[in-house]
Amino acid sequence: MIVARGLTKIYGAKPAVDGITFTVEPGRVTGFLGPNGAGKSTTMRMLLGLDRPTSGSATVNGRRYADYPAPLREVGALLEARALHPGRSARDHLRWMAASNGIPRARVDEVLDLVGLTAVADKRVGKFSLGMGQRLGIAVALLGDPPVVVLDEPVNGLDPEGIRWVRNLARELAAQGRTVFISSHLMSEMALTADHLVVVGRGRILADCSMTQFIAEHATSYVRVASPQRGEVAGLLLRQGLEVAVHDEELRVQGLDAAAIGELVGKSGLLLHELTLVRSSLEDAFMTLTADSVEYSAHSSAATTTAGIPA
Repeated sequence: MIVARGLTKIYGAKPAVDGITFTVEPGRVTGFLGPNGAGKSTTMRMLLGLDRPTSGSATVNGRRYADYPAPLREVGALLEARALHPGRSARDHLRWMAASNGIPRARVDEVLDLVGLTAVADKRVGKFSLGMGQRLGIAVALLGDPPVVVLDEPVNGLDPEGIRWVRNLARELAAQGRTVFISSHLMSEMALTADHLVVVGRGRILADCSMTQFIAEHATSYVRVASPQRGEVAGLLLRQGLEVAVHDEELRVQGLDAAAIGELVGKSGLLLHELTLVRSSLEDAFMTLTADSVEYSAHSSAATTTAGIPA
C-alpha cells in the first residue's frame, strides 16, 4: 500500500505539491491523472525517495522507500525509461540492477522474456527505440517481483500491441493482489485500465474515487434525439421540464432515459429517426474537473455558435 499524508513540496515560493493525502490500495489499478504542472511527477519522485518532501510523508507498506535495504524487491518503478547507460546492453543493465538488490541472475532472463526483449538483450540500449526503452524500463520495474508497481507514462512510444500488453500487464498485476499506481495522459487507455483514480490539479487533490463515480460526478450523459419534427419534439420535451439543447441537427436531452423519451414522443404521434444514449467519457470528465487547473491552454480561433431551438 502507498500512503501519502499531507505531502508537500515547495520550490522557492511556489508549492509544486500542496498538502495532498491519498492511499493507493492493493488489488486494483489506480490511475494518477492531472494536467501538465499539476504535481504528478514531483509526487512520484517523493514516493520513491528521489525528492525530499518539504513536509508530510510518503510511505510504501509503512516504510519510506529510502529505508528499504533492497528497494527493488518492494517497489518496482518506471519514471525515466531513458535514464540508462547507452553503452550497456539490456541484459547487463538488468544484471547490474539485480546484483545491487540481491536478486538472482536467473530473474534477468525471465523479465527480458516477459517484456519481449530477449532477441535484443545483448544490444546496446543507446540503439534502442523509444518503445524498446519503455519495455526495458518496465523490465526493471518488475525485476524484483515487487508487491508495489509505480509506472509513469508506461505506454509512451509503444505501438498498439505494446499498449495493449501494458494494459493487460497492469490488470494482471492487480489481480495478483499487487498495488499498481499508473500515471498517464492517454485518457482512452486509462479508461480501459484503471479501477480507481487520484486526480490532482495545481498540486492539490481534485478527486479520489472509483472510475465509475468519477465519470458520473464530473461529466454528463445525454440522450441524442433526431427527428424530422425537431421543433415539435423539442417543445414537447421542454414542456415536460427536461433539459434540451440543439447541436447541429440533433437534440441533446437530459432528465429522462432513452426509453422514457421514446415512449413520450411516440404517444404524441411524432416521428423519431434516432434515440441514442451517449455516455460521457473519462476525457470529458477529466477536462470538466481540471478546466481551472490547466497551467497552459490554447484556444481555437474558429467562431463557435449555438443554434436555438426552433419554434
